[in-house]
Amino acid sequence: MIFWKKQLSWRYILLWGLTLILVISCAPNVPASVSDPTPVSVSSNNIPTPTPFQPQNSPNPYLDIPTPQPAPTFTPYPTKYVVPLDISVPVDVAPSAVSGLLTYNPLTGLPVDDPAFLQRRPLAIKIGNSPDYVRPQSGLTLADVVYEYYIEWGDTRFVGIFWSNIDKAERVGPVRSGRYFDEHLVRMYHSFLFFKGADPRELDHFNELDISERFVTVGFGNCPPYFMGPYKRDSYNNVFFNATKWDACVERRGYDNNPQTISGGFFSEEMPTSPLEVTRIYNFYSVYNYSYWQYDADKNVYVRYQESKDLVSFRKVEVYEPLFDDYAREPVTTENVVMLFVPYIFTNQNQAEDEVYNPSLIDFGNAYVFRDGVAIPARWSRTSIDQPILLTHLDGTPIYLRPGQTFYQVMGVTSTQIQNGTEWRFEFQTP
Repeated sequence: MIFWKKQLSWRYILLWGLTLILVISCAPNVPASVSDPTPVSVSSNNIPTPTPFQPQNSPNPYLDIPTPQPAPTFTPYPTKYVVPLDISVPVDVAPSAVSGLLTYNPLTGLPVDDPAFLQRRPLAIKIGNSPDYVRPQSGLTLADVVYEYYIEWGDTRFVGIFWSNIDKAERVGPVRSGRYFDEHLVRMYHSFLFFKGADPRELDHFNELDISERFVTVGFGNCPPYFMGPYKRDSYNNVFFNATKWDACVERRGYDNNPQTISGGFFSEEMPTSPLEVTRIYNFYSVYNYSYWQYDADKNVYVRYQESKDLVSFRKVEVYEPLFDDYAREPVTTENVVMLFVPYIFTNQNQAEDEVYNPSLIDFGNAYVFRDGVAIPARWSRTSIDQPILLTHLDGTPIYLRPGQTFYQVMGVTSTQIQNGTEWRFEFQTP
């Protein structure tokens, strides 16, 4: 029995040996060196594809200087202060030696008609952008700075920071509800916030803040000066604010409205140098809310276009129309568009289920600055809890905005960017 097994083993070895020789003899000859694979031809249709933060066909500017994004967890105040290097002197916004008053607005870099108007707190006013029939809004063109951010369920909202034009803004709105994000702006601009109620969780948060006195919601009477608008619509979306009457209300109620020291941005008329020409900037927040900014080279401004049909109820093709300021009777434009990439977080799981976002505008992050038809890769830094963000180049030197209004588009850090020639498209995403 043992002898038979040994015979069987030698037969198997012989069979495998013959098979191996046959395979080797039939194989093609291998060259001495193997050339690189032949590239696969790619269509020249230049079809845009989504990429995070960066333009197509160009290096990622944010990889040159590695700076981590803030961790996407709730932080009630900045965890560190980032001081960019080589900061030069901004446009002269110091008080006049003669009058002792500011002669330039540090939020716009423009001279003010009456410097006395800057000797008080700015006003942050919530302005609705949905439902569609609240458009055209009132007062957007009179704000020195405007922020647009995603709130929930496909909608966005504006916050206008009014300072130099308070005496002109008789109708601002429609005023809508507050969100966690608004606290950042109230602290940054030392402002009051005017809003129409809030989710109980957010309202409780506002009431517990050390600056709660500056959160002024809709009430009865003419102090604060809210009023019903001249539109035939539901009352919930027909509340407006008269900024010109606020000073009288302040005196009557005894609010702290003392002059504030606010560090503005850096401003210059000089055209920046950038190889990234961008004539149109799309802001796609959802199928219900999307828009774009079109650069007007003759006037050095960006003109706002807003969706006129959503992509759910009406059609599958994006349709736009110019956005107008119904009070000022002019189109909404801005000298600067800034794309901010900010973590959209939740304070707990319960709020995640309800989409109660808390965009974390603290510490630092990536950004793009658009002015004069070009894009500038940037960093934003909140170097102090009670000052506006600082915009710098990737090497830490300041970015100079064009004197005038600045419109901030607040996007999630995982939002995508698509480049198609001189048209850039940002699509809002959250983790």
